[in-house]
Amino acid sequence: MAASCMLRSSFLSPNPHLHQQSPAKSNRAYFFTPIKATSSSDDANSKSPQLQKHRRPADENIREEARRDISSHNFSARYVPFNADPNSSEWYPLDEIIYRSRSGGLLDVQHDMDALKKFDGQYWRSLFDSRVGKTTWPYGSGVWSKKEWVLPEIDSDDIVSAFEGNSNLFWAERYGKQFLGMNDLWVKHCGISHTGSFKDLGMTVLVSQVNRLRKMHKPVVGVGCASTGDTSAALSAYCASAGIPSIVFLPANKISMAQLVQPIANGAFVLSIDTDFDGCMQLIREVTAELPIYLANSLNSLRLEGQKTAAIEILQQFEWEVPDWVIVPGGNLGNIYAFYKGFHMCKELGLVDRIPRLVCAQAANANPLYVHYKSGWKDFKPVKANTTFASAIQIGDPVSIDRAVFALKKSNGIVEEATEEELMDAMAQADSTGMFICPHTGVALTALSKLRKAGVIAPTDRTVVVSTAHGLKFTQSKVDYHSKEIKNMECRFANPPVQVKADFGSVMDVLKKYLLSKNSKF
Repeated sequence: MAASCMLRSSFLSPNPHLHQQSPAKSNRAYFFTPIKATSSSDDANSKSPQLQKHRRPADENIREEARRDISSHNFSARYVPFNADPNSSEWYPLDEIIYRSRSGGLLDVQHDMDALKKFDGQYWRSLFDSRVGKTTWPYGSGVWSKKEWVLPEIDSDDIVSAFEGNSNLFWAERYGKQFLGMNDLWVKHCGISHTGSFKDLGMTVLVSQVNRLRKMHKPVVGVGCASTGDTSAALSAYCASAGIPSIVFLPANKISMAQLVQPIANGAFVLSIDTDFDGCMQLIREVTAELPIYLANSLNSLRLEGQKTAAIEILQQFEWEVPDWVIVPGGNLGNIYAFYKGFHMCKELGLVDRIPRLVCAQAANANPLYVHYKSGWKDFKPVKANTTFASAIQIGDPVSIDRAVFALKKSNGIVEEATEEELMDAMAQADSTGMFICPHTGVALTALSKLRKAGVIAPTDRTVVVSTAHGLKFTQSKVDYHSKEIKNMECRFANPPVQVKADFGSVMDVLKKYLLSKNSKF
């Protein structure tokens, strides 16, 4: 963040109030120590002359501290039918357990934009910047630092958070230069998170709302999801933190061991079902209609409220400058809409003056959105998803298809696909430049490569690739690639270990040959 921005924002309240004329006022007790002259003998015991905030009492934790910081506002949000007619009168409070509109369509979380617009873009930029990297509950989270835009009415005491978000946005200098001829390529590594994927961003919101509902004695015994791995990891971790039972439907033998062990370790009730993700999704929807189990899949629009904060974070990390392109892997397709929603909200509330073009990247083995895009958006048809190394997006009948199409149309977006060989090669190339990415990021990098070759994305375009999960969750696929054990795949960039005899001469011969390959002058 710019230093000037951070200095301005240090005087801002953690919570905006209605009296816009003086946004610096707050119920939080801030005490500033006046600077006074001291003798040289006092120097060792005096702190540097700076504004100081007194620490909370030693017997008080950060959640208890937040209870003293309750401040009033008139921000609110509610469920409405997705993309409904502006004159529609159908809406539902967020405390109602509902997943579909009366017509059976998707729901969306609608914020009171008039109330939010009482504060200008500069106010929101400074407020959000002031919370970055802090430990004040719950604003240390990259999601809850935007609480007014996420779940404005939830009590901070009900929030379940691991201070997720605030993930790394790094300059992929060597990869961009060597493989794409680009000088402004960035990777938003959402996999650097509590459970190793971007799903934490949405799950903190959903489980926090469930925590609130249970305290209100709503009929919620547990929370359930169908998952290809990452959703179940996030759900089980956040439910475990709150002491809420979690139930997970997993497709048998279709996710990595690293993904499977996470919900097991966090105490979830795991059902391994002999079907694919779409089959698991159908079953969990039927079960949650009959039992007091809250549905946690992205059919539930609450998760998208958390996921949209990654888009806001990207703008924040670029000091509120808008990138030209953002490329997002897509499976169930809620995330591409979440990114659009985050960018659009920033534009509507005056934080930025435009939004980036969005690209949704799909695996060719599970590409219903790509097929739909290529048809000119005519008559969407689900596909039978085939096995892909990008297992989290191995979905043939995405729940959020309508949301994705809306986001792409509104952002002048594009859909691309990646074959298994393309995505694995892209992953290996990225790893060779110091990254350690997941196969889904390989899908996004393949899409970028194709758009660069086609001249759609220029070499100087500021481009962000969203990395959705940590590579450590997919080590087996990397082992198989570098061992050249993947059937019908050349594995062009494999880097297997070299077997050498345990004697000095053999080791020297191998090393000389290697160094010569790297530098002919050796």
